[in-house]
Amino acid sequence: MFKRKILRRKAQSTIEYAMLIAVVAAAFIAMQVYVQRAARASLKVLEDQVNAEPQ
Repeated sequence: MFKRKILRRKAQSTIEYAMLIAVVAAAFIAMQVYVQRAARASLKVLEDQVNAEPQ
């Protein structure tokens, strides 16, 4: 009886960690779009500064 409870707790803990990892991975995937957009904008500003005609 005690072994079953221990095994259930371990299985529950494993499932909880797997779900947590899945949520974190999904958050990183969702953030990737915004990070790429910000990086492209920064590179565009830098490119515009480099290509600007001297005054």
